[in-house]
Amino acid sequence: MKKHIVTAIVALSATIASAQELAPADGLRYAIDNLNGTARFRAMSGAFGAVGGDLSAIHVNPAGGAIFNYNTATVTLSSYNTKNNARYFGTNTSDNKSTLDLNQAGGIFVFDNHNPNSGWNKFTFAINYDNANNFDNAITFRGTGNRSIDQYFLNQANGLPVGVIDNNYRYDQLSFQDQQALLAYQTYIIDTSTLPLDPNNPNYISGVPNTGSYAHTNYVSTNGYNGKLAFNFATSYNDKLYLGINLNAHFTDYTKNSTVYESNNGPVNTDPGRATVRQIQFNNDMHTYGSGFSFNLGAIAKVTDELRLGVSYESPTWYRLTDELAQSISTNYTTNNSGTNTAGYASLNPNIINVYPTYTLQTPGKFTGSLAYIFGKTGLISFDYGIKDYSNIAFKPNNSYNSSLNDIYSNTLRSAQEFRVGAEYKIKQVSLRGGYRFEQSPYKDEQVIGDLKSYSGGIGYNFGSARLDLSYTHTQRDMDVSLLSSMTDSARVNSKINNISLSYTIGF
Repeated sequence: MKKHIVTAIVALSATIASAQELAPADGLRYAIDNLNGTARFRAMSGAFGAVGGDLSAIHVNPAGGAIFNYNTATVTLSSYNTKNNARYFGTNTSDNKSTLDLNQAGGIFVFDNHNPNSGWNKFTFAINYDNANNFDNAITFRGTGNRSIDQYFLNQANGLPVGVIDNNYRYDQLSFQDQQALLAYQTYIIDTSTLPLDPNNPNYISGVPNTGSYAHTNYVSTNGYNGKLAFNFATSYNDKLYLGINLNAHFTDYTKNSTVYESNNGPVNTDPGRATVRQIQFNNDMHTYGSGFSFNLGAIAKVTDELRLGVSYESPTWYRLTDELAQSISTNYTTNNSGTNTAGYASLNPNIINVYPTYTLQTPGKFTGSLAYIFGKTGLISFDYGIKDYSNIAFKPNNSYNSSLNDIYSNTLRSAQEFRVGAEYKIKQVSLRGGYRFEQSPYKDEQVIGDLKSYSGGIGYNFGSARLDLSYTHTQRDMDVSLLSSMTDSARVNSKINNISLSYTIGF
């Protein structure tokens, strides 16, 4: 497939159009935490802000690195199963997708300060990689409604002179909006409002019957990851105060392949020269990739031997991302000639990948407060409270078209709270763990994306210089998934994620 880098003017309008269609979902893809990590971390639902002593815990509070007493390395293997139950106009469908991933690996080095006159008794340095988000997913929904996807194309086309899309311009010379019009016009989904053809006519009508029912099927498959590599520096003062900082590098690669099918049972248009579209297949293949940077600051205070308090700040992540998009479309149609219906087929595959200019996306920062109570060597209970203002998601620089996108976030998203609680109980070499996590919807309208609820449990066995941990996590959330991003018709999807993680930790 040919790659084509669009010109600056075309790219600008394409970015505006495509970003307005997809901006909220795209920003949230990188702003919502998926809480991956070691099996011990997951088993306690990530409630480690005041606990520390775990390589994934440094992503919550970097001061947790100074809790380690000796050099440690951990590697984690995880399996993910995502089940999506969708309901669209009374029809229920279900999809499953499973993956296996090496989602965490890291090590920490502890340097003791042997100077008896210094209260700074320990310094630690850690490098840890977490697959912060696994994008492997699949959603299918189908049903019969009373609206056609022709409205999507009409909205893009009206106001555009037909001469622009009547084979006078190449697909790669057009903006995103005009490309949508070209795809529809060349496959009879839309047509000029007057015949014979007037190249200057900016008005269009649909080639799809405006009465009857419209059967839809939507297939969406996503793949990819959002990785986070943390460089952690931490220290402790008299084993009472722990301080830490992370410098984080982010790497992301995301692909989304979607296909919308539509068929209708409306009447055939008897006007000479007009086609009646019976079936539509619209394919979109999107690829987003890039990198980013963020940092964390944190502190843990040992108030008593049993009670610890923690506070941490996670900065916004500044991403530089690039979008690529390939589209194709095909239709089956009927024409009426002198009372005789004739079937036809039209297809347009430009065989071009639009590569849009790299842009900056800033996700919101996050504050977390934590407390933990340690029952000697028997166990612990911990609690984390976090808050993140999703309305601060922003495209930068803040020019005219990015301002309109940022307004979408400000008007539709909100500040969301998160609660995490975890517990661990030790019986000799065996550790039993459990946890619960709740995260509010980032949307003011919780119908778009509902609250997240997650339960977890796990077990660990300590061999002395090594430890083996196993965890299970169940996460559930409801959301609306649109047929096309500009249409109000959407499926209600109940998404359930089951995760099993196995970690091996060794001290050295």
